Amino acid sequence: MHVKGAFMSNDPISTDETQITLTLPERVGMEQIVGPSDCVLREVKRAFSARITVRGDTIALSGDAAEVQSLTALFSDFIKMAAAGSDPTIDDARRAVELLRQGEFAPSILREDILLTYRGRAIRPKTAGQKRYVDAIRENTVTFGIGPAGTGKTYLAMAMAVAALKRKEVNRIILTRPVVEAGEELGFLPGTLTEKVDPYIRPLYDALFDMTDMERARELIEGGVIEIAPLAFMRGRTFNDSFIILDEAQNTTPEQMKMFLTRLGIGSKMVITGDITQADLPKGISGLKTVRQVLDGLEDIAFCEFKNADVVRHSLVARIVAAYARAEEMNLRL
Repeated sequence: MHVKGAFMSNDPISTDETQITLTLPERVGMEQIVGPSDCVLREVKRAFSARITVRGDTIALSGDAAEVQSLTALFSDFIKMAAAGSDPTIDDARRAVELLRQGEFAPSILREDILLTYRGRAIRPKTAGQKRYVDAIRENTVTFGIGPAGTGKTYLAMAMAVAALKRKEVNRIILTRPVVEAGEELGFLPGTLTEKVDPYIRPLYDALFDMTDMERARELIEGGVIEIAPLAFMRGRTFNDSFIILDEAQNTTPEQMKMFLTRLGIGSKMVITGDITQADLPKGISGLKTVRQVLDGLEDIAFCEFKNADVVRHSLVARIVAAYARAEEMNLRL
């Protein structure tokens, strides 16, 4: 059996045990697969009871048939990654193991590119939660991405928006967020409108400039093709043929959330992102916390919940998020 340059022999040892041997193609070295000091291999071994034996250019797998099948998929995907010039990391191993445990996606499904940046880097989902989120954005008019920091909610939404603009599926991208830190009283701040709002919407600029050449992005902003503005400036407008992203939605009031959702025009998509545990509202209830109860059951609206396993920053970030979640559950005052 041949899988993109990896050769496998399948020899049943017993009715309960299976053995499969993978042979690396010439252009892939074993050190690329197992990682520095075998760190990737050790991470995989910790997750499975099946035996994994590495010798020369072969990886021998033996044990429970289901586990061997999962390991075959995992290492086959790692071989494809290495052959394409992207050596698997410990984080790649952890995410692949999580996908296989869930049984929802094969690891290779995450090789699907959303967008190639101007530097040629592929943006793609890295976890099962991100994959569900991207699929939901494709299939629904309004999608909510709710979860902790570092799960890629805003970044992936931005990538989907830029990709839709490049495919001419929309004519404009609208990026907005509440500027609750300034109390929405922008008129009292010094400077032009751009100077007033820039510190509060800088994360949206950062994501945009990571995907599109800065000069080109500025041209699109100056031409009105991409608009980045505080939520207060959305009132009274309707956006047709647009991809609209509301970031930091936990800082909206229920009234602001209703106002934003009713800006939806013909041929448009909306993505709303936020973390209900990070609300900065001085008082009152978050519109993101109540919107699910209001819209539950409506067609063409999706809610995607991200978990700690979807955090794709430094692996320590996921553990920090989990620690705070446990503290909140115990009603600790930190």
